[in-house]
Amino acid sequence: MSTPEDASKIYRQYLSAVMLHGHAGAKACHLGATDLYALNILELSGAMTPGELGTRTGLTTGPTTRLIDRLEAAGYVRRAPSPDDRRKVIIEPIDRPGRLDEVLAPARRAIGAIIGDYSPEEREVLFDYFVRATRAYQDSTENLNEPP
Repeated sequence: MSTPEDASKIYRQYLSAVMLHGHAGAKACHLGATDLYALNILELSGAMTPGELGTRTGLTTGPTTRLIDRLEAAGYVRRAPSPDDRRKVIIEPIDRPGRLDEVLAPARRAIGAIIGDYSPEEREVLFDYFVRATRAYQDSTENLNEPP
């Protein structure tokens, strides 16, 4: 049985491996890690304003504009008038890096095999954890980003 210190170390190693894999995947697709992260946010959440994308990526206005410029120049997003307010612009995902699925496939297969080794009940616990941990990290991020 592992101690709380061992569990913390194992979990931190896991998070570091996920983060490093994201950086390597982005690099393999000739993107910066933040660019790939932003594309993931847009794919999961749909179109949003530049301000919302900046908040979600943790970037200020200037870096968010440069991020959108890079993604637009590469053909991954477009700026479009907001359907709710024509004075606003929204950022719409229109494509994704062509090699992304190829680059991520080995890890996806390996993780799929690992998850497949668990019973349906264990998988239910794992996915319950993922959902609840996602919310915990999102809430904590919002708290960290609040002005002091």
